[in-house]
Amino acid sequence: MNVGKENAAMAALDFVEDGMTLGLGSGSTAEIFLERLGERVAGGMKVQGVPTSQRTAQVAKEHGVPLIEPDKVESIQLTIDGADEVDPQFSLIKGGGACLLREKIIAHASERMVVIVDPSKMVDTLGAFALPIEVDPFAMALTAEKIYAALMKSGCSDATTVLRQNKDGSGPLITDGGHFILDSECKKIPKPAETAHLLSKIPGVMEHGLFIDLADVIIIGETDHAKVMELARE
Repeated sequence: MNVGKENAAMAALDFVEDGMTLGLGSGSTAEIFLERLGERVAGGMKVQGVPTSQRTAQVAKEHGVPLIEPDKVESIQLTIDGADEVDPQFSLIKGGGACLLREKIIAHASERMVVIVDPSKMVDTLGAFALPIEVDPFAMALTAEKIYAALMKSGCSDATTVLRQNKDGSGPLITDGGHFILDSECKKIPKPAETAHLLSKIPGVMEHGLFIDLADVIIIGETDHAKVMELARE
């Protein structure tokens, strides 16, 4: 068991209030949170969750967390999710689990986003983790060329891009939404907001893994405690 992830997940529960509709993120740390949330639900807490992936929905059901269809939600008070990288400005790289499009839809629709990570995910500059970009399979080579140009224009000194494959070697990974994932090895992304803007303008890009101005709270799970950092928004 990763004690840091466990401590981060436990600290996130402090932000959950009875009656909330929650965005339920994807990934290993988010799944630990779901397990602990299930214990609260078993104890009488009333919440409902909007899952960001098929896997998240499965884990939520296993732990007794009630789910609601996204199209039936009036509002989402809080999203709890993990991240692959977090910088000092609370900008994120997400998408290592190939759920970035649905994760961003739910995060953007939420009143607040709490991100739970272990210390290894904290970086000074984003980019050591390959940037996932979800693309339509149609004319993907043309889209990849546009992605490369956008990354170069926004100051990424390297942008080697590969098509993500299934772990069993059976072919390209297909997301829950029916798209492919291109992973761009940027090394450093010096201007995340500009990179995000340029990528969003490319028609074949369904979504990218740069989450800018979405995270409100970062919880870093240490071995003996959790550090909670809140962003003061004007």
